[in-house]
Amino acid sequence: MDPQATDRTSPGAAAGGFGIRPASLGADGGDSESGAGSEEAAMGCSDTFSSLPDMEQESLEEKLRGLAFRKQTSYRKAISRSGLHYLGPPQPALPPASNGPIKELRTCADWTENAVNGDHLWMETSCSGELCYLGEDACLLKTAKSAPRRKCAACKIVVHTGCIEQLEKINFRCKPTFREGGSRTLRDNVLRHHWVHRRRQEGKCKQCGKSFQQKFFHSKEIIAISCSWCKQAFHNKVTCFMLHQIEEPCSLGAHAGVIVPPSWIIKVRKPQSSLKNSARRKKRTSFKRRTSKKGLDDSKWRPFILKPLPSPLMKPILVFVNPKSGGNQGAKLVQMFMWILNPRQVFDLSHGGLREALELYRKVPNLRILACGGDGTVGWILSALDELQMNPQPPVAVLPLGTGNDLARTLNWGGGYTDEPVSKVLCHVEDGAVVQLDRWNLLVEKSAVQPEEGTQKLPLNVFNNYFSL
Repeated sequence: MDPQATDRTSPGAAAGGFGIRPASLGADGGDSESGAGSEEAAMGCSDTFSSLPDMEQESLEEKLRGLAFRKQTSYRKAISRSGLHYLGPPQPALPPASNGPIKELRTCADWTENAVNGDHLWMETSCSGELCYLGEDACLLKTAKSAPRRKCAACKIVVHTGCIEQLEKINFRCKPTFREGGSRTLRDNVLRHHWVHRRRQEGKCKQCGKSFQQKFFHSKEIIAISCSWCKQAFHNKVTCFMLHQIEEPCSLGAHAGVIVPPSWIIKVRKPQSSLKNSARRKKRTSFKRRTSKKGLDDSKWRPFILKPLPSPLMKPILVFVNPKSGGNQGAKLVQMFMWILNPRQVFDLSHGGLREALELYRKVPNLRILACGGDGTVGWILSALDELQMNPQPPVAVLPLGTGNDLARTLNWGGGYTDEPVSKVLCHVEDGAVVQLDRWNLLVEKSAVQPEEGTQKLPLNVFNNYFSL
């Protein structure tokens, strides 16, 4: 694909936006006061009955303490059922935080049946001076200046590795990347903003048009609220960010035409045999036929399916990155693409999954592919497309990494990646002109004379003819 089309820069893409901070962990709800009041009442009663015999006094104190405990426990249950956990009584002191949680941290999207919507994608970061997203009230390692930190590639929050469990307790999730198969209501299919609090923000406020205050040192004050999907940012003021904006639908911003909406990607449950199906199977006489059909169903089942909504304005881009090309450029590109796009349309080829990704996205109309790597990476993707016999075959653009980028030079993508903004690259892929590439498939016949140094299998049987471009 030739990027010679218009060179347009997406508005606000370089600024980067964020979203809302969850309710503070240390909320002083009425529950904590009621618990304290119950204990004071118990102590007051024990003073009142101090003149009674010791046995009666102890029994009364035990009953009153039990009453206060039951009242507090029932209040906790009511809060948990209503979902207002932050109004509950203060939790007991947590044990000293370790350098990392026990739970395995994910660095790429989970495509198994155990996938959780809103999982953060944690990458190692050198942001040692940046404050933990939890803030001073909830951060467990606020006094440890050199504690290791992680950064989410999808929403760009930074937390201590030891605070990740605490982040899950306050239920701050990352931006959703799919939807559950059982959700049929319109509300579940509408994509809403993913608001995140920011202590540093570039660009200007969407409401008032003024720039965000930039401080030389890292500020503890939250100055902006921005969406990690559309990148819109607002001042953290009542005059700029309104309460009704929390539930507003998101337009996905300047790159809406290339982003795969989460509503397209559906997680389906594994089919289970119902009572009716089991009764029908009992009526069958052939046991062999029954087992073969069940095995066929199990082999066809996949945890995720795609149901795209065709639109002439949509040109979704599937990104494949070979991190082994170009030093550390590939790993950085994965994070940058996950920030702008849906993380489930960005694939790290070092983890495999090329064929599975192409099979999943094969029915997406106007699909375009961006191969980040050398000529070998592009040839690998083109061969996989030939094997799957996708019709029509999606055009492939090249973002050259490393060396050996003759195809990228021929297609006017240049000889290497020079830290060009990813938003600009996506615009080139979206607007680039499609050209035909001549590919040769070699068929080799076995020779009657077999020399000792000969081989019966060629390392490559496909050649790309760059002169045809």
